[in-house]
Amino acid sequence: MNFPALNKIKIAFFYVAVICFSQNAFAQVSFKSGELKMSLSKQGSITELSNLSTGKNYISTDTISPLITLVSNNKRYQPGSMSYDKVQKKVTLGFKETGVTIEVRATSKNTHLVLEIIKAVPASKIDAIIWGPIPNTISKTIGEIIGVVRDGEVSLGIQVLNIKTLGGDYPTKEGSTWARGITAVPAKWGSNIQAYSINRDRERFVDAWGGLYKNMPVEALKGETVVGSKIAVFSCKEALTFDRLEQIEIAENLPHPTVNGVWFKKSNLYGKSYMISSYGEKDIDEMIGYTKRAGLVSLYHEGPFKSWGNFVLNPEQFPNGKDGLKNCVDKAHAAGLFLGMHTLTNFINTNDPYVSPIPDKRLSFTGSSKLIKSIDADQNTIEVASPEYFNDEKGNNLHAVMIGNELIRYKSVSSTAPYILLDCQRGAFGTTKSAHPAGKQVGKLFDHPYNVFFPNLDMQREIAKNITDLMNETGVDHLDLDGHEGALASGQGDYALELFAKDVYDQVKHDFIIGTSLSKTFYWHIGSYYNWGEPWYGGFKESMQQYRIDNQGLFDRNYMPHMLGWYLLAENTTLPEMEWMLSRAAGYNAGFAMVARPAALRKNTQADQLLDAIREWEMARNGNAFSKTQQEVLKNPKNEFHLEKRAEGKWTLHQYAMSPVFTREKFERQPGEPTHTTWNLQYNWKEQPLQFRMQITGEKGSVKNIKMQIDNYKELLFPIELLAGESLVSDGTETIRIYDKNGKPKNTFKLQTSPPKVSSGSHVILIDSDYPEDDSPKIEVQFKGLNKMENIEVSKL
Repeated sequence: MNFPALNKIKIAFFYVAVICFSQNAFAQVSFKSGELKMSLSKQGSITELSNLSTGKNYISTDTISPLITLVSNNKRYQPGSMSYDKVQKKVTLGFKETGVTIEVRATSKNTHLVLEIIKAVPASKIDAIIWGPIPNTISKTIGEIIGVVRDGEVSLGIQVLNIKTLGGDYPTKEGSTWARGITAVPAKWGSNIQAYSINRDRERFVDAWGGLYKNMPVEALKGETVVGSKIAVFSCKEALTFDRLEQIEIAENLPHPTVNGVWFKKSNLYGKSYMISSYGEKDIDEMIGYTKRAGLVSLYHEGPFKSWGNFVLNPEQFPNGKDGLKNCVDKAHAAGLFLGMHTLTNFINTNDPYVSPIPDKRLSFTGSSKLIKSIDADQNTIEVASPEYFNDEKGNNLHAVMIGNELIRYKSVSSTAPYILLDCQRGAFGTTKSAHPAGKQVGKLFDHPYNVFFPNLDMQREIAKNITDLMNETGVDHLDLDGHEGALASGQGDYALELFAKDVYDQVKHDFIIGTSLSKTFYWHIGSYYNWGEPWYGGFKESMQQYRIDNQGLFDRNYMPHMLGWYLLAENTTLPEMEWMLSRAAGYNAGFAMVARPAALRKNTQADQLLDAIREWEMARNGNAFSKTQQEVLKNPKNEFHLEKRAEGKWTLHQYAMSPVFTREKFERQPGEPTHTTWNLQYNWKEQPLQFRMQITGEKGSVKNIKMQIDNYKELLFPIELLAGESLVSDGTETIRIYDKNGKPKNTFKLQTSPPKVSSGSHVILIDSDYPEDDSPKIEVQFKGLNKMENIEVSKL
C-alpha cells in the first residue's frame, strides 16, 4: 500500500477543509463602504452599523437586528445561521424552522453597500422578506419616505434599488400603506430603517385599496419572486447626504431626471410655482401671457380630456386634437414655459373606449362568481353562486358587473340563497344587452366615487403607455399623477404605484416635470414635486391651511421641495388675500400652483395687480431676498405683509401691525339708553385709510344693520345681515368683501363713503347693531395698518 500517496490525499483534504472553513465559518463578517461599516453575526444579525468618521456604532442593542426577516405562512422568522463565501461575496442566511435559505450578494462601493438577494428557496415557503428592520439610535430627523435618518452630525440610510423592493416592513398582504412613508420610522431606541419584497409569483388574496376591498383575488406575476430584491446602505456626514443620494442614484442606474443636463433636484426649477388653468386652442396665447406676467414656470391644464384611459382630448378645447395640443405646446415652449396636463393616473371613465361599447376584459374585478342559471338579454334578476363581493357596500359606487361583453348594474343582492342580483339594468354604459349561459363568470368591477373603473396590472401598463405616447407626440412636458392610488386597484399594492410611475418615466423621450398624489420610496427618485392642498374648501386662509403647513416638515425630513399646494384666483380674489398666501410661500420658501381660469382672470378687476404680486414675491423668494429671521416672521399666518417694488430685484417689505381684537356682545339696556359699544383704539402707525376685519362669532344667529363711528364724526353703515361664522373685510376702500363661514368669498357691496384716514394716536370707535334673534353671536373686529418696513433685494439672480 502506498502510504505517502494516502498522506498527500489527507493533506489535500485538510487544506480544502481549511479553505472552506475560512470562507464559510466566520463568527462575524464585516463590510466597509465609504464611511459605513456593517458587521453580521453568525446568526445573521447586524451587530455593527458604524460611521468610520465618528467611530460610533449606531445599531441599537435594545433589540435584535436581523439582516433579513422572513415571512412564511403569515409568520415572521429571523435567521438562525449565517455563512459567508468570501470569493463570491455571498452571505447565506438559514431559517431552520421553515427550511428556507436566502443568499445575499454583498457589494462594497465607494459610497454605499449594495445587498441583493440572488437566491431564495424554496419559493413556495416565502410570502415576503423584510430587509431588517434595522434598529438604530438616531432619532433627531427621520425621513420616513426616503429612508434616511439624521442626528445633526451624520446620516444613516437605506435606498430601495428597484420597484420590487418597497419601503417599509410588509405592513399588509397587499403591500401598501396610506402613510406618507414607513421606510424609516421612530422607535423607542431611536428609529428603524426597513424595506421589503413580496413573492408575487403565486395567486394571492388580499384586502385591496388599503383594506377596503376584502379578499380580492390577485393573479400571479410569473417570475416576480423576492429574488432580485436589492437595497443600498450608506452613512455619511449629514451635510453631504443630498449629494450622496445623487451618487447612489447614478451608480445604481436609478431614475435620474434632469433638465438641460442638470439633476432636477439641483436645477433652478426645484420648488418653482406654476399656473393651472383650462386653456384651449382659442385662448392659449392669452393664458401664456398671464403665466409669463406672473413669472411662473409652467401652464398646466386642469382637465383636457373627454375621457381617461385612452385619454381622448376634449374636442371643444382641442378641435384639432393632438395637432392642436402640439401647437399649444410649441407656443408655450417658445415663450420659455413648460406645458402640462392633468389626469387621474389610471382612472377610466365610463365613456372611455376601454368601457364602451365593448368593455375590455382587463378591467379590474374585486372578485367574481359564477352564473347559476342562463339569462336572456332582458332579464333583470341574475342568480350567482355566492354573494361575496356583490354585497360589499363600502366601496360599491357603481354597482356594476361584467358578464362577457356586457356591463350590468344591479340594485342589491339577496341576503340568503338563492343569491340574486336584483333590479338589474342591462347593457349599462353603452354596452350591448345579450344572453349568457350558466357557468359564465360574473365579475364585480372595481370602481370609485368618481364614477370610474380601473385596469388590472397588464392594462395599467398600457394606460401608462397611452399617456407617454401622447406626451411624446405633442411634447407635453408637465404631468401630475393625481389619483396615483388608483394603481392599488390591481391588487398589487405599492408595487403597482411604483411600476406606473417608472413606466411613465422610462417611456417619455424628453425632459419633463412630474408630481403625484402619494409619496413612495422609489418614486422619490422620479418625482419633481409634491404639491398637496386644495382650494375648494374655503378661502386662501381656511382651505386645508394647517395641512399645507404640516407638509413642510415632511418635505424637510425627506429632501423634497417645499410646496404649499393649490390656490384659487377667483374673480373676486383681492390683493391682501393673495399677499397673505405669498408671504407664507416666502416664509417656507415653498412653491405653489395658482388655479386661474380664463374667465376669472378676465372678470377680476385686480387681475394685473395679482399677477404682478405673484411675480414680485416669487422673484424675491427665488432670489433669496428674505433673511432667515424674516422667513420666520413670514411663516406666521397671523402676520400680514405687502411687498412694494422699488427697482428691479429690490423691494420694500411692509408688515401690517394688528390691533387687539375688540368685541361687542348683546346685552340688556334701560329704555332710552344708547345701545352702542365703545372701543378705544390706540393707532400706533402712520396715517392711512382705516382697515379692519369683522368676524361674527358664535354657533348660530345673525347680526344686521351694523354701524361704525370713528372719532364721533365719520360713520360707516353696513346695511347687510351677517350670519354666525361669516365675516367682512375693509381694505381701506369703499368696497367691502363678505366671506362665508369657510372663508370663501360670498359677495361685495360698496360703502356710501370711504373709510377715513386715521393718524397715529388714540381713537374712539362706536359700534352698534341689531340682533334679530335671541341667539346672538358676538361681533369681533381687528384693525390693521402698515407699520414696519424693511428693504430687501435679490442675493442671487
